[in-house]
Amino acid sequence: MDKPILVAPSILNSDFLKLADTVRVINDSEADWVHMDIMDGVFVPNISIGFPIVDAVKKISIKPLDVHLMIVQPERYIQRFARSGASGITVHFEACTHLHSTIQEIKSIGCRAGVALNPHTDVGLLKPVLKDLDLVLVMTVNPGFGGQAFIENSYTKVKELREMARSINPALVIQVDGGITDNNAGRLVKVGVDCLVAGTHIFSSDDPAAAISRLKRLER
Repeated sequence: MDKPILVAPSILNSDFLKLADTVRVINDSEADWVHMDIMDGVFVPNISIGFPIVDAVKKISIKPLDVHLMIVQPERYIQRFARSGASGITVHFEACTHLHSTIQEIKSIGCRAGVALNPHTDVGLLKPVLKDLDLVLVMTVNPGFGGQAFIENSYTKVKELREMARSINPALVIQVDGGITDNNAGRLVKVGVDCLVAGTHIFSSDDPAAAISRLKRLER
């Protein structure tokens, strides 16, 4: 039986003046995770949210927190984000000098371990650690800002990653983030995506819960 399609709404593009309302919308929807983008203004050219926001969201969210660290030296903060309530922690391949040890630390504290790849990074570089991962996030835009246009080469990257994972780690969750809409989500699922992260598409909709439901009902 096919794995269910996971949907992780990203709060980055929601209205931060109404963040509690946003989380409640996610709680009442068919969404699986709350995706939280942590940016430091160094690894990416933007600054987003930190521990106080993650702590606050955790207090009212009934959905697991999917924390995506777009920061330098993410290993410094693994323990802290776990204490804030992260169920999954994703670090960037490009930001980790000792990637294997960072993955092991994430797993040792009971969190789902993910690695994100920037658009220019070849999926083959993950082969040495692929068996240790729970999730790979293929960035389908350049990280740092929401609302960017989807990069078409992402379909090829996802397909290559799925082929590689079949023999090394069949249970691997492949996630995509950036420019996800009804127009490209179906094809992404067909080539091997398990989890769709969407922010602008969901929260600019007149009915965010319905937008989430459409993504959940895509066929493989």
